[in-house]
Amino acid sequence: MHGTLTAPPAKRKLWKSLYFQVVVAVTLGILIGHFAPNLGTAMRPLGDGFIKLVKMVIAPVIFLTVSTGIAGMGNLGKAGRIGAKAMAYFLFFSTLALIVGMIVANVVRPGGGMNVDVRSLDAASVSGYVERAREHTFSDFLLQIIPNTTASAFTSGEILQVLFVAIVFGISLSQMGKRGEPILAFFRQLTELVFGVVRLVMLAAPVGAFGAMAFTIGRFGIGSVTSLIWLVGTFYLTSILFIVGVLGLVTRVMGFSIFRLLRYLREELLIVLGTSSSESALPTLMSKLENAGCDRPIVGLVVPMGYSFNLDGTNIYMTIAALFVAQATNVHLSFGEQTALLLVAMVSSKGAAGVTGAGFVTLAATLSVVPTIPVSGMALILGVDKFMSECRSLTNIIGNAVATIVIARWEGQLDRTRLEDALAGRLPPPQAGDPLAEEDVTPTPVAHSFH
Repeated sequence: MHGTLTAPPAKRKLWKSLYFQVVVAVTLGILIGHFAPNLGTAMRPLGDGFIKLVKMVIAPVIFLTVSTGIAGMGNLGKAGRIGAKAMAYFLFFSTLALIVGMIVANVVRPGGGMNVDVRSLDAASVSGYVERAREHTFSDFLLQIIPNTTASAFTSGEILQVLFVAIVFGISLSQMGKRGEPILAFFRQLTELVFGVVRLVMLAAPVGAFGAMAFTIGRFGIGSVTSLIWLVGTFYLTSILFIVGVLGLVTRVMGFSIFRLLRYLREELLIVLGTSSSESALPTLMSKLENAGCDRPIVGLVVPMGYSFNLDGTNIYMTIAALFVAQATNVHLSFGEQTALLLVAMVSSKGAAGVTGAGFVTLAATLSVVPTIPVSGMALILGVDKFMSECRSLTNIIGNAVATIVIARWEGQLDRTRLEDALAGRLPPPQAGDPLAEEDVTPTPVAHSFH
């Protein structure tokens, strides 16, 4: 599945590493946003521009890796089996995340004692989110997976539409047999080309992280967190508990350390932290996971699916935020009502998958169906939602990385030696912009890893 190293990678100077550059950029962004908020707010185009650059290459990355992966399998039953296992895994752990969030919210009670009068809340500030939530029913979500045209899948920005088209093309290509081999070879060459573009785009990651962080601090201010510090702190601590406790237990059973995985993905996590967008690290996450020993077809299928169906951080946020609103407005929820809230959240979390600002939109969808909790109470957390979105995105991407490795092992498509080498730092991928060294990795397109 993967080649072996023939020479140890050269030691890279710290200041040239993407990790160091992003750390410096995020730090500078925080300082400028805090001490010069007007200037920080003006930096927004830098962050938005970087995210648009990444989104520009996400569609071709997913299409090429999935279609070539399925075609290269030869056995369509294998692709179906991987997809079924992934969905079962996503359903279990996303539901577990909802339960963990609900338990912590009941124990900590972050909204207790606020005694907010519902009539004093600005319902107009959240009306837009409520309206968007109503537009995204579960049936609409299912229909939205099918693009209007093949081309529109690549222009809509919907990951699931690209994934759907890629699966259909991959199946068709696999059924062509030898006649499809020239097309498959061409697609693999295109994959190498597209990942070359990704490497160039990632050179702008420090600039994007700087702009996004400067805007966030300049626009919202660190001080805006203090009024709801208990809520933000509860959410962050719960997410850490889920990552270290739940996902950490899973990784221990699978034979590797969650902390080593976090260190291996440190650049991606920093980029997500700086941009508040898990999509900004999708291409490099896919590449790193294959570089760490996961089979390319599994990476191509599981990671894009996980970005829509395995939103652990979003699910934790939903139950904590919903119960916070109830507690703050003195709405008592019985065990039965909380169970109903959990069931509604399970469905709505899938129905709003892939929607911009999915966390807040999904919360609006959930509260709209549970009339006991006032939807206008969302106005209480609107000001700090931006600070919680970073944690949502971080938890989501970590959950998807763990899911991919687990499913690869279930399928017997995980190179354990390569995984151990990668997580131990004995197999560091090239940095962004490095020329691909043939002696470092096998010449399969996605195995050419980068940061």
